[in-house]
Amino acid sequence: MNAAFSAIRKTVVYTVTGFSSCYCCFRFICGLGKCEDISMEPAIKDGDLVLITPLSINYRLIQKGDIVFCRSPKNPRAVICKRLIGMEGDTVYNDEKGFEEYVEKGRVWLEGDNKDFSVDSRSFGPLPYGLLISKVYLRVRYLAIIAVWLSGSQQRNQGKICNLTKSKTNH
Repeated sequence: MNAAFSAIRKTVVYTVTGFSSCYCCFRFICGLGKCEDISMEPAIKDGDLVLITPLSINYRLIQKGDIVFCRSPKNPRAVICKRLIGMEGDTVYNDEKGFEEYVEKGRVWLEGDNKDFSVDSRSFGPLPYGLLISKVYLRVRYLAIIAVWLSGSQQRNQGKICNLTKSKTNH
C-alpha cells in the first residue's frame, strides 16, 4: 500500500513538474505564434506559424526591422503582428497623414509590410512599449508544408480506397 502511494505521488509530482516546465518555457522563453491577417505579406503570410520569444522584449533586445507581436491598441484581446519601424527618439514619416511624427520615450512605431491592408501606427500613432509581447525569430514554414502534405496524402489515400471500391462493384 505504501509503495503504491509512493509511486502515484512520484507520477503526480513528475507530471506537474513537466507541465510547469513546459508552460514556463513556452510562456517566457520561446513558443509558437500564428499571424492571422495579411498585413505582413509577403514576409509572413496569413496563417503562418512563427517562432516567438518574449525574452527580446523583456530585455529590450529589439531593433528597427524586427517583426513583433503586440496587443492591439484598439482591442486589448487581439494580438497583431507588425514590423518595428521606429524606436523612442526617432522621427518617422507617416505617409497616411502626410507629415513626420516623433516617437516619444517609451513608445515604438509599428507598420505592416502590406501597407494597403494594414492598420498600424500610421492610423493609431506610436504604441507604448508595454503592449509588445514577443519578437518573431523565424517563420516555421516547413511545419505547415508537412501538415498540408500529410492532409493531402490522406485525401489521396481515401480517394484510392473509394476508387477501388467503386471499380469492384462495377465489375
